[in-house]
Amino acid sequence: MRIGELSERTGTSRRLLRYYEEQGLIISERQANGYRDYGEPSVDRVIQVRGLLDAGLPTRIIKQILPCLDKPRQIYFPDATREMLETLEAERDRMTRRAECLLRNRDAITEYLDAVRAYDPAAS
Repeated sequence: MRIGELSERTGTSRRLLRYYEEQGLIISERQANGYRDYGEPSVDRVIQVRGLLDAGLPTRIIKQILPCLDKPRQIYFPDATREMLETLEAERDRMTRRAECLLRNRDAITEYLDAVRAYDPAAS
């Protein structure tokens, strides 16, 4: 798929997709006319990258952990530093706290909806 389609399917600007490619976060093949051609797995990869960026991870660390996101998984980190591991642990812990908060909020909304529907069946 061309960059425009990847942009539409992921909600990511073409400029950001080019940046991700520069950083080695996604790859493309070049067509004879010079256009980028992205494979179907690029959609999931861009979504993963965006999620990790939204979680606060820098691109240099995302690039290092991307092999862990592939299946089958190939985990090999000859250049893992103490700083990188500490950063990943802190980000993992922060994500866990955020996920727990989101789950509590989801459960509260579900309780609210259940209560409203029980009180007023027309609200269903």
